[in-house]
Amino acid sequence: MTTLAPALPQLRIGPHTVRPPVVLAPMAGITNAPFRTLCREFSGGKGLFVSEMITTRALVERNEKTMQLIHFDASETPRSIQLYGVDPVTVGKAVRMIVDEDLADHIDLNFGCPVPKVTRKGGGSALPYKRPLLRAILREAVAQAGDLPVTIKMRKGIDDDHTTYLDAGRIAVEEGITAVALHGRTTAQHYGGTADWDAIARLKEHVPEIPVLGNGDIWSADDALRMMRETGCDGVVVGRGCLGRPWLFGDLVSAFEGTGSRQAPALREVADVMLRHATLLGEWIGDESRGVIDFRKHVAWYLKGFAVGSDMRRRLAVTSSLEELGGQLQELDLDQPWPDGADGPRGRTSGNNRVALPDGWLKDPYDCAGVGADAELDTSGG
Repeated sequence: MTTLAPALPQLRIGPHTVRPPVVLAPMAGITNAPFRTLCREFSGGKGLFVSEMITTRALVERNEKTMQLIHFDASETPRSIQLYGVDPVTVGKAVRMIVDEDLADHIDLNFGCPVPKVTRKGGGSALPYKRPLLRAILREAVAQAGDLPVTIKMRKGIDDDHTTYLDAGRIAVEEGITAVALHGRTTAQHYGGTADWDAIARLKEHVPEIPVLGNGDIWSADDALRMMRETGCDGVVVGRGCLGRPWLFGDLVSAFEGTGSRQAPALREVADVMLRHATLLGEWIGDESRGVIDFRKHVAWYLKGFAVGSDMRRRLAVTSSLEELGGQLQELDLDQPWPDGADGPRGRTSGNNRVALPDGWLKDPYDCAGVGADAELDTSGG
């Protein structure tokens, strides 16, 4: 079992101390208030838990869905919002709205999303290729944020021939960004292949002035310790590794505090968490059936590695009430222990994708003509 001395440097995000230095990655459709609640419960409230992606245009226009997504439970502190935008003016308006209406305590900007509907508009992980546009967005966000810390999350670049992370990191420092998080993959890799932890180490050397957080292939608490040891990063961002594993945050706290204990729940305990997750979703949405339907996407992640037949998996994937879900879970062999090899990749793993970009995007990294408010997404959540 890997261990790390508990005397770790504190991760500071502006006025906020994040101890242990662990951040829940914003994930569209996943890191809503119910999932953040589960993760915080397992961590004992330790760490930083970021909302799913909020589109700046939708926030400024007070889109109904977006206004629900920015709701934080009273126990969440600090409140952390991730914003997506491509227009500096719209981003600035969204940041000012957050400040004026006290909607959050920390703002993260999304420059890491690889999905085509985002990158084909020049957003997400495509945007840092346009250095002046990146700088303009960061400058406006920081100017409007006042005392709120602004961080960014990004990828290595569009592909291996168009890397951007070192330039983006330097621009972030120059424009007053508080911390940067790097997913060690390109847009073309999507979530396939292996994350390049060496890139995280290079970024840390390149921007020693601010904290650098590493992201990618953290499937267990020991992976997080190894990333920090091998890269020298100041903290870790955990995304797909916690899908169906909200107790991973309890493991992370134990690991960073040096106890070495790890959770290996039997299927009975996993089933209890599944039912609670679905219940929280129903309460948050305000409709039990819609909450259970939203929960369906999590079923396969929670059950990975357990002996559950394909027929039962299909039945669980079409449940529409808590009673139905609970009854079907009771039909499982709940005495099954935690299975060997249950950790590892979950969620999307495809790689070597053709990246959807605006026409002519790669011709000139300094030509930002044609990118503006019309490229903003009008809905939040990815």
